[in-house]
Amino acid sequence: MDMAQRQQKKATVKPRLAARDWADAALRAIGEGGLAAVAVEPLAVRLGTTKGSFYWHFANRDALIEAALDRWAELHTEGMITHVEAVRDPRERIRLLFAEAITAASSGPLEVSLLATAEHPQVAAALRKVTERRLAYVAELFVGLGFPAAEARRRGLLAYSVYLGHTQLGHAVPSAVPSGAELGAYLDESLDLLMMR
Repeated sequence: MDMAQRQQKKATVKPRLAARDWADAALRAIGEGGLAAVAVEPLAVRLGTTKGSFYWHFANRDALIEAALDRWAELHTEGMITHVEAVRDPRERIRLLFAEAITAASSGPLEVSLLATAEHPQVAAALRKVTERRLAYVAELFVGLGFPAAEARRRGLLAYSVYLGHTQLGHAVPSAVPSGAELGAYLDESLDLLMMR
């Protein structure tokens, strides 16, 4: 084998996949087709690898689902909180959080797909953990605005309920929810009401 052939062969060798690659692919599959879409063979094809790669990282499908749900919490909760924490003003944090969360939820059906499979034990546990973390964080933001803890928790729950309702409605009947510049005005008015003393 000459040097050009070795370089070409080296260039065609795919990098080794990590467990995170599989978890990300499973998370995309959940968003596209629900929990039932998490199947090893189609994911291997999507990733351009073999089932052997899957079994190198995971004992079974449930372990992959668990990794995907952990990744969802990492990206869509902890990642969002880290992003929002870069803003100093609590009012602006709340605005940024809801603008980003609603935009992310509108661009893909992942949250709706997970809510639709909430009876699955792994999904139920992940939803409970993520919801508790999100509610605690939003309540913390309202405490930062000067609301007493109990009232901050109630306002956080209402704000989160608005987010979930908007997300569900946006996927079920997209024409019913505002978009573009109208979405910004809708969010501003909604959040002004929630932050009003």
